[in-house]
Amino acid sequence: MAEHEYWMRLALAEAQKAAAENEVPVGAAVVADGRLVALGRNDRERTQDPLGHAEIRALSAAAAEIGFWRLEGCSLYVTLEPCIMCSGAMLQARIDRVIFGARDPKAGAIRSLYELASDARLNHRIEVVEGVLENECSEILKAFFKKMRK
Repeated sequence: MAEHEYWMRLALAEAQKAAAENEVPVGAAVVADGRLVALGRNDRERTQDPLGHAEIRALSAAAAEIGFWRLEGCSLYVTLEPCIMCSGAMLQARIDRVIFGARDPKAGAIRSLYELASDARLNHRIEVVEGVLENECSEILKAFFKKMRK
């Protein structure tokens, strides 16, 4: 679990950067063979791009770094449970596992609303680890939205 916490702290640092940019504070890290491959954070407001989710940014950066779209052998750490779009991107990228912090009861597609990572109808499955630094991941989101409501 200590290894998961290490990588999740990097994703949390990205989430903090997103919050500082007035973006929803979600951060992600792609890891392979014990090394950081890529980072990503939400940037929809800055880029006005609906694809500006942390997971999408991290997966794209990882594919560019590796030089191949298949991210087999990679793990994606993300502070918030991925949505349908991001879950689909992870399946398409063929990542091995997703490790997330907080569940997303309104849009989560890994455990909360859907279970796309383990859907037997699809041609790829993703190992899921949830709840890593859950409190920290949840608190950064709560603090952000509390600030936005003021």
